[in-house]
Amino acid sequence: MEIIEKYFPELSASQHAQFAQLKTLYEDWNARINVISRKDIESLYEKHVLHSLAIAKFISFKPGTRILDIGTGGGFPGIPLSILFPESTFTMVDSIAKKIKVAEGVSEAIQLQNTDFAIGRVEQLKENFHFIVARAVAPADQLYRWTQQYVDAKEEFNTKINGYIFLKGGDLKEEFKVLKQLNKKLVIEEIPLKNYFEEEFFETKKLVYIF
Repeated sequence: MEIIEKYFPELSASQHAQFAQLKTLYEDWNARINVISRKDIESLYEKHVLHSLAIAKFISFKPGTRILDIGTGGGFPGIPLSILFPESTFTMVDSIAKKIKVAEGVSEAIQLQNTDFAIGRVEQLKENFHFIVARAVAPADQLYRWTQQYVDAKEEFNTKINGYIFLKGGDLKEEFKVLKQLNKKLVIEEIPLKNYFEEEFFETKKLVYIF
C-alpha cells in the first residue's frame, strides 16, 4: 500500500480505505479462482494496482467520462481507476465469467458505485465510450478492430482526445505498423512508464495512447 501512497499522496480517506482492502480481497478470491499468479499476488500493489494507475498519471478523467476496460481479468486496470475517479464510469468486460465474478466481487466489497460488468465479447456492447483501456490483452490492431465503433467521436471534454489507452510492454513497432495499415490517420503516442515510476518493474513497460 505504501507504493500507492508514494505516487498518489492526495487520496481521500475513503479511497485510501478502498485501496487498503484490495490485497486481502484478491488473496481471498485468488484462493478460490486463480486470476493472479501466486508470485504476483505478493506484489499486487506494484505489479497490478500501480501498473493500472499509470493511466491516471497520463490523464485525469473528468466527471462523466465513460471508460471501457477490455479483457479486464480480475479488474485491472478498471478497479484501481474506479477508486481514483469515482465520478467517471467504468465498464469492465471479459470473456471468462469467473474473472468477471472476481472483479464484481471486489467492486461490491469496497462499495464502488461507478462500475458495470459484462461477460462475453466486446462486440456485443450497445453503447459508446470516451476512452477504451486495456492491460496486456491483445495486439493494438486487434483491439482497434474489435472496438473502433465504440469510441464516442462527438462528445469531447477531457484534456486528451477520446481514444485508446493501452498498457503494454516490449517492442511495439510491428504492432503499430499493422495498426497504421488499418487507419493511416491514427496518431500513436508511446510513453515509457519509467517516466512515472522509478521501480525496476516499470523499466520495459509502456503506455500507448491512440486517437
